[in-house]
Amino acid sequence: MKMAMAGLYKRVLPSPPAVDFASSDGKTQSEPAYCGLASLSMVLNALAIDPGRKWKGPWRWFDESMLDCCEPLEKVKEKGISFGKLVCLAHCAGAKVQAFRTNQSSLDDFRKFVVRCSTSDDCHIISSYHRATFKQTGTGHFSPIGGYHAGRDMALILDVTRFKYPPHWVPLRLLWEAMESVDEATRQCRGFLLISRPHRDPGLLYTLSCKHESWVKVAKYLMDDVPNLVKTDDVKDVHKVLSVVFSSLPSHFGEFIKWIAEVRRREDGGQNLSLEENGRLSLKEEVLKQVQETGLFKHVVAFLSSLTLCCRNAPTLSDENNLPDIAATVCCQGAELLSGSFGSSERYCCQETCIRRLRANGDKPITLVSGTVVNGSSEQGVDVLVPSCPNKLNCCGSGPSNCNGIYPAGNDVLTALLLALPPETWRGIKDEKLLNEMYSLVSTENLPILLQEEVLHLRRQLHILKKCQENKVDEDLGEPLC
Repeated sequence: MKMAMAGLYKRVLPSPPAVDFASSDGKTQSEPAYCGLASLSMVLNALAIDPGRKWKGPWRWFDESMLDCCEPLEKVKEKGISFGKLVCLAHCAGAKVQAFRTNQSSLDDFRKFVVRCSTSDDCHIISSYHRATFKQTGTGHFSPIGGYHAGRDMALILDVTRFKYPPHWVPLRLLWEAMESVDEATRQCRGFLLISRPHRDPGLLYTLSCKHESWVKVAKYLMDDVPNLVKTDDVKDVHKVLSVVFSSLPSHFGEFIKWIAEVRRREDGGQNLSLEENGRLSLKEEVLKQVQETGLFKHVVAFLSSLTLCCRNAPTLSDENNLPDIAATVCCQGAELLSGSFGSSERYCCQETCIRRLRANGDKPITLVSGTVVNGSSEQGVDVLVPSCPNKLNCCGSGPSNCNGIYPAGNDVLTALLLALPPETWRGIKDEKLLNEMYSLVSTENLPILLQEEVLHLRRQLHILKKCQENKVDEDLGEPLC
């Protein structure tokens, strides 16, 4: 008996109203797949925004698996993503974003943006629309707009679900009608994102993450609880401010803010760095140096040094200083990314790590951690390029414990996070002299431009994550204030 099973390769595009991009009235082009995440990946790559990590092989390229800020990736892939959450992801990925719902804009304004971005390499548009308007199967959808035909007033939709529909031309007025539909999940109108490239890639060294479920509690603690904690009468000096902030940290706090390590296959690099790798590493080292030169950093170092082993928070804060353990974790994550299986159920284990200080390309010494990662019967060599502060002593030949302070650790990570908290966090401090001192310590106005941009990027991330935590990201699409 023959068995049959149903399958679907590709649907016929209803035409009209759409015009097939590969038809005689269109032109041929192939694009990646996957609705909101794929649309954003496509645009970020078109704008040449550096994701800060490699995709496959030596390629630094945005992939859906890298868009893990604002919403857990598994949830996005399972249920899709709202218009507001996509705005959040674009901000966190480092893009400059303007978002408009149809009730906040007009057809004429939308046309002007489409014309502008169709004739420029500096901006791109992602449209959120309902497929039914075009007689297509499915409901809400995201896709980039790839062009504009002035003579026929039509927009080119680069449909990212290429297994379903090819790129196609649609009347601009009809696209606007499709965007005017209401998203049943959020009860908000759909709309479009105008995405452009910032003058430099933000988030060079530090980033916030919502991979661990504890991010909701941490974001709430930092934005809601800390401003109330510093209002107590016994807060008389900076040491006490740091004490009340750090004494009640939520569990898994260390999962919320991370420093970014670049990884590569061991065979891709050898003993040398490429010019691009060396440039990125130098920028990270400069950010680290600038953090450690702030007055706030000195207070954080003094406070953490005063913690005793009996303090319940000491292990929480000092865990971040163990480079071999950090490197082992990063090597495993790197192996997943390099194999294209990031976020899968496959188990990776780092068998061993080796910390080396070497002079690459005849330049200053760099810190390189090499790890051997095992997955089942296969193993892979992974290198982690670790930013190090040039003002610190060389730890070559020393044990890992003697290298503390050279590479990013709890001291500077916590300093960066405190700098990123909104200035109004501290206004409840009752002692006026201390209040002015805190304002001076956390002010971004006098920071070097590189660190200033790093801090403001973290502040934007924190602002967005707080809106996600409050389920307000779909209500307020304005760019977060610095």
